[in-house]
Order: sequence, then structure tokens, then C-alpha cells
Amino acid sequence: MTGARSRRGHPGVTLAGVLLGFLVLPMLMSGTTVALPRIGADLDASGAALQWVVVGYFLAAASVMLVAGSLGDLFGRRRVFALGAVAYSAGALTSAVATDILLLDVARTMSGLGAAGVMAGGGAILGATFTGRARTRAFGAMGSTAGVGMAVGPTLSGWLVGAFGWRATFAAFAAAGLLIWACSAFMAGSRAVARPRVDVAGSAALVGGLVLVMFGANQAAEAGWASAAVLGPLAGGLLLLVMFALVERRSRNPVLDLGLLRERRFMAWCLACVFVAAGPAGVTTFLPTYLQGVNGVSAESAGLTMLMLTAPVLLMPQVGAHLVNRGLRPRVLITLSLLLIAVGNAWLTVLHPGIGLLGLLGPLATIGVGMGLVIGTVDAQAMNEVAQERIGMATGLLNTLRAGGATLVTTLFGTALTTLLLARTGDAAAARRIAAGELAGPERLRHALQFTEAWHVTSWCVALGCAAAAAIVWAMLAPSRNRAVMPAHASRARAR
Repeated sequence: MTGARSRRGHPGVTLAGVLLGFLVLPMLMSGTTVALPRIGADLDASGAALQWVVVGYFLAAASVMLVAGSLGDLFGRRRVFALGAVAYSAGALTSAVATDILLLDVARTMSGLGAAGVMAGGGAILGATFTGRARTRAFGAMGSTAGVGMAVGPTLSGWLVGAFGWRATFAAFAAAGLLIWACSAFMAGSRAVARPRVDVAGSAALVGGLVLVMFGANQAAEAGWASAAVLGPLAGGLLLLVMFALVERRSRNPVLDLGLLRERRFMAWCLACVFVAAGPAGVTTFLPTYLQGVNGVSAESAGLTMLMLTAPVLLMPQVGAHLVNRGLRPRVLITLSLLLIAVGNAWLTVLHPGIGLLGLLGPLATIGVGMGLVIGTVDAQAMNEVAQERIGMATGLLNTLRAGGATLVTTLFGTALTTLLLARTGDAAAARRIAAGELAGPERLRHALQFTEAWHVTSWCVALGCAAAAAIVWAMLAPSRNRAVMPAHASRARAR
């Protein structure tokens, strides 16, 4: 293996261990959203504190994903994967016994840190173990497995919440995390040949910047965008991110080689990855809350309804990988995928109180097909654009942008809903309760209509953003005019 020192292992065992991680993590990501109304009622929480149960997990994963990828290059991708599984399990177990919303938020953040290690380590392990068409198939299998997790997550969590309570949901995922850790002993691992010093300053600036930006955005729903509680963290976060760029320019061993950002085609796949994850994020997080609050359905029913979005992800990753291997240009596939996500979000503005399953089937299935077509394929195509010794760093950047985009859109989606509800109700407390799915009393119908109006505006904004991303990615993936200067490590023919 060029540029990497590898620990011997069977590729099949390696693939199985990584896929187990990518099965369980999406389950906890998508499944927790179904439990939010019950958690809010049990812990007397709403607004930013309740939203942090979801946002904290994604934020922690996004903040340290790039660092985890680089640490895997230095100290071993298998080791990072295993330590991530331990942290994930510890956070899930603490979540199961949390008695207040603050402790639950902290525990969820811990699980997110663990998820970063599992995702960055697992993706890098696949990238280092497989090449060519085998890599495309492996990442396609990873996408399908993640799709199974996303599809089963809401349904399984809905059943667990209904039958045993939300605490049992977290306890079950803690046990699954321990199984991932046990399996890591049988996985193949690898690391870069050179072992330079860890970029502590760059890592601290990156993590601190992302945390402050996301935290500030999450406070906007309650404090307002012009408040010091929002502007302070946003300004501090942006300053740290600028410092991160300056540190990386001078570092001998940067956590992120800024040269990656100048790779047009690699950055095109990164942008695509962001919107494939971010486009469905608001729907995945807040539609179960809407259905339980406005339509009065159970957690089990809300989870089953989400299958219309997540079930297409079960089959479509393999379909996308097959189409690419049969000659379809990935540029066409990713553009189609982003447009489907845009159309699905726009179509979801049919949402109204009392809407049935048939009314939701079209928009949710459209978003799901758009997601599923390129899950895994995006990663494989991006890895084709980087040298073998930078796979861990590239995987970390890709997953950082993916998780960061989903986190930011989830935060902004919830903030937008609350802000729009505040404009309609004139009552900040009522706006937070409605956004959390707490609709009761004589004004239930009026609040349901206000919730629906806020949803329509927010959904249109997401649709326009995904459509714009499709156009940009199409342009960035245009064939290069000077093929002679293309890097030797990338197979450009597969990427057109």
C-alpha cells in the first residue's frame, strides 16, 4: 500500500466491522428525533435546550471529525475507530439515566464525539483497504448500511419509546456501541508511514470555532439574532476559524492541508456531500415533532411514517454505485440527486394539519431517493481525487463538512421555525412550545396552522438552497480543459 503502513487483516472482516458502525450510528441520529416530544415532556424542556439533544450530537461529531481523521493517519485508524465506539457507548448509557436536560445534552455531545471517531476511522479504513471498483462497491455497501440505520432508526426508536420509554432507546444503543468496540479487534487497520506531531493549535482553533458558531446559531431562537448571546459566540467562532486558517498555513504538520481546498473537483464533491446531508436534515429532525404535535399521532406512528423517506435509502446506494460502474457520469448522478432533494422539500409544502400518509408519500420518497442515490458514491468519488497518504485527512474533512452542514441546517431550521412562530404568536414561550410539538388547549388549531405556515417558509428556503447547490456542483465538476496536469493518483475517467 503506497504511503501507508498497514496492519494485516481480512478485507471481509474489515468491511463487516466498519459496516456495523455505520449501521448503528445513523440509527441513533435519526431515531432520537422521534423521542424529542416525550423527552421534552419528561424533562420539562423546550427551545434551544431540547434542540441541543439533536444538535449537540451532530455538533460534536462535526467539530472533531477532521481531527479524528488526522489522528487516524498518525496513530492508527482502527484505534481511533475503537476509542470512538467506547465514547459513543458511554454517552448513550449516560443519556439513558439522565435526570435533567443539561446532563442529557452533555451525554449526547459525548456520543457525538465517539461517532466522529467511528465515522472518520471507518471511512478511512475502507479507503485504505479497497481501491478502484472494489472501493466503489465498499462505499456503496457503507451507504446502504447507513441507509438501513436511517430507515430502521425512527421505527425502532418509536417502538422502544412507546413500549419502554425513551431511556430504553439510549440503553439499547449503548449496548450496540459496545458490540462495535468488540468487533474492532478483528478489523484491519492502517496509518500513515510518517508520524509527525499532532497539530494541537490548529485542532483547538477548529473545534473551538465550530462549537462557538453552532452554539451562537442555536441561541438565536430564544435570544434573537441581534443579542449579545448570539453575536458574541458567532464573532468568536469566526475569529477562531480565521486563526485556524492562519495556523494551518504555517504548520509543518497541519490537521488540514489547505491544498485540499484548492482541489476543485474534490471540493465539488465536498459541497455535494454537504447538501445531500443538509437537505433532508430539517425534515428528518422536525417532521416527527410536527406529526406528533399537530396530528396527534404516536411516536410509533411517526417513526413508521418516516420510513417513506428513509426506506429508499436502503436500495438506492447500490443502485447509484451500479450506475456509475456501468458508465453513468457521477456528475450527472449527483446533480440529479440534489435536484430530487430540492423538489422533495418544495413538494413538502403540501403539509397541513390532518395530512395522511398518501399526502406525504410523494415528497418524502423523492427526498429519500435523492439521498440514497449518492450515499457512498460521493465518498468514493471524493477519495478518487486525493493521494493515498491523505485519505484520512480527506475523509475527516468530508465527514466534517457533512456533519457540519447537517448540524447547521438542523439548527437554522429549528431557529427559523421558532422565529417565524414568534412573529405569528407574539409570545416567545408559546413559540418554543409549538416548535417542540406541545399543542394543547383551545388554541390548538390556530397554533397548528401557525406551525404549518412556518414550516412552508422554511421548507422553501431549503429547496432553493439545494437547487442552487446542484447548479454549482454541476459547474465545478465540468471536465478540466488541461488533462495533462491532472494528478496521477486520481482516476479522472471514473469521475466524469
